[in-house]
Amino acid sequence: MDKKNLIVGQSGGPTAVINSSLYGVVSEALSHPEEIGCVYGMINGIEGFLNGTVLDFQEALPGERLSYLKHTPGAYLGSCRYKLPESLEDPVYPRLFEKFKEMNIGYFFYIGGNDSMDTVSKLSRYAARIGSDIRVMGEPKTIDNDLVLTDHTPGFGSAARYVASTVREIIIDANVYEKKSVTIVEIMGRHAGWLTAASVLARKYTGDNPLLIYLPETAFDVEAFLQKVEAAFEKNCNVVVCVSEGIHDKNGTFICEYDNSVGTDSFGHKMLAGCGKYLENLVRSRLGVKARSVELNVSQRCSSSMLSATDQKEAVQAGAFGVLAALKGETGKMIAFQRETAADGSYSMTCSLEDVNDICNKEKAVPMEWITEDGSDVGPAFIAYASPLIQGTVQVPMGEDGLPAFVYRK
Repeated sequence: MDKKNLIVGQSGGPTAVINSSLYGVVSEALSHPEEIGCVYGMINGIEGFLNGTVLDFQEALPGERLSYLKHTPGAYLGSCRYKLPESLEDPVYPRLFEKFKEMNIGYFFYIGGNDSMDTVSKLSRYAARIGSDIRVMGEPKTIDNDLVLTDHTPGFGSAARYVASTVREIIIDANVYEKKSVTIVEIMGRHAGWLTAASVLARKYTGDNPLLIYLPETAFDVEAFLQKVEAAFEKNCNVVVCVSEGIHDKNGTFICEYDNSVGTDSFGHKMLAGCGKYLENLVRSRLGVKARSVELNVSQRCSSSMLSATDQKEAVQAGAFGVLAALKGETGKMIAFQRETAADGSYSMTCSLEDVNDICNKEKAVPMEWITEDGSDVGPAFIAYASPLIQGTVQVPMGEDGLPAFVYRK
């Protein structure tokens, strides 16, 4: 049988380890020259592939430079938010598969989150419909940690570490003055509060800040929030509150919509931002105390300075595992993580395969039993779950200018 080529792309929002997954795919593919020919990368995902923008990894990142992907944040190949049509009768599908045929593609890898797994599902189903032997695989990625059928996702551990570390710094800064103040920290998370929950790891002792943590899994009540803040002053005159960008009231209205008009992205998702600023103004006007808000924004997903070595290692492992599975004939699958806990309580993880059709267009929420009854905090079960994922420090190589040495496309 003639050797087939492999092509890989990245989609959706970047993470600190999305390029580690890319490294895992590319390095493993290049180690099988008897079965895989060229290893290509799609520039800007499936959308870029349709426009003919592709690179050859052996030319783009020869030798040791390939390993620099493991500590380079962002998406080296570039990303997109292109949604394939729901109908497999759409002419874009035969167009895509004709391009696959022209490039002798036998293996298609897509690294991304929920919407990316939707792309993997559609391409694998179309391949089955036309009898194509192309193997289509999904590599998980999301700081939101909301993919189902996997214990966690590459990207979450590093983002959680960044959130916990940054919130701890904010807490120390907030305690400078002996005067009542409230600091609202807004953290990414539209419908799932995994990343915001990670702020609990910032606490150094029981009763430490952040004194209040609000996730989108529960309804947010403005009046109850103000009462909680006032009560929190009895513990600390400087109150730190962490909130998910997607907190909403009992009617499903996002808190950021209370005084904002929000748009939608190409998938129809509301582009959330501003709940922190709204709550800042609310606290200042209603409680008459100093208030400020901090939006962690893109730094929480792209910072290489807070890379979790565990997260990086698992991302590489997922990429390599996917290639080996495809070589064995697997298709239409996403690589998943299965947690294993030894008798001594130590953490380990193994990779498995899950049908991508059971994953795409679903979201995994933080278990309600991990959230306090009044919805203003998370409990010890989450701490036990998240703590192993943020462990280990990655030494990022420095350039001659004293700044991190990343790899870039030219």
